[in-house]
Amino acid sequence: MLILALLVPVAPGRLSAGVTLPKATVFKGEGKFRAIMAKAQAEKWSALPPGRRMTRIAGELAGTPYVGYTLEIDDKVESPSVNLEGLDCWTFFEAVLGISRMLETPRTAYSWEDLLREIEWTRYRGGRCTGGYLERIHYLDEWFFDNAARGNVDHLSAGLPGAVCLRGRESTEMTNLWKGYRYLRENPSLRPAMRQCELRVESLPICYVPKAKVPAMEGKLQDGDVIGIVTTETGGVCSHVGLAVRTEDGVLHFMHASRNYKKVLVDKRLSGYLDDFSHHAGIMVARPLPVASAVRDEGEYKKRLARLMAGK
Repeated sequence: MLILALLVPVAPGRLSAGVTLPKATVFKGEGKFRAIMAKAQAEKWSALPPGRRMTRIAGELAGTPYVGYTLEIDDKVESPSVNLEGLDCWTFFEAVLGISRMLETPRTAYSWEDLLREIEWTRYRGGRCTGGYLERIHYLDEWFFDNAARGNVDHLSAGLPGAVCLRGRESTEMTNLWKGYRYLRENPSLRPAMRQCELRVESLPICYVPKAKVPAMEGKLQDGDVIGIVTTETGGVCSHVGLAVRTEDGVLHFMHASRNYKKVLVDKRLSGYLDDFSHHAGIMVARPLPVASAVRDEGEYKKRLARLMAGK
């Protein structure tokens, strides 16, 4: 099992020393990145609240092709990475969040390294990647807990109207479907350790809002909220993820990288989207916080995580 005490959050302003993969491997879509940066700086998106800023960024990614497994970039070495030319559901919300956080630090110009630092901070357990595949957070429910402990998001799920507890759900997708994951396929020795990570995920105190309760509480959600889609299927708690986007008519929509539509799009009303799929059980919600809320002290992070894991 990974030991949290050994995972020290990376200091802002640098990439981890263990990240050695070339730029061509870890960063794609520089033209799109530059266009978003130019628009963000011209329109002063940095002055917007995090959620509003995220919806602006997300809008610039609308239409981006859906591409699966974009996190699997090497056979051995794990690294922060961004591919703005093709996104899946996880890399869509993560790229939007990373760009949003990056813009909170004033600079005359932003680089791909600036974005990868933010991706590293939110993608990896404790905020640090030193090249190990098991440092990455592979299950969305754990991402909610770890990023809440580090002050990156407010994990709202348990306090939302109608929320209920989910017990006894196994998280086995990574180890059961290891042939679909490049690192696990090429490194059999990782699979037992991955199972230990999954057992730890299974112990998390999960709360969610059942989809029958979502229409009545959509008014509590805000632009840019991260929406985890809880599934009734086996293998994990969440099967999909996207962002809350409220349109001019006041309706809260679900924006995501859609495998069905093969692109990033603003889908129908969130509750309507849930109703379209019988295996959708409900939602988990995390609200992005300002960068200044980040907890970078290892001891404080560990204490906060322990409290969250205890359901406090």
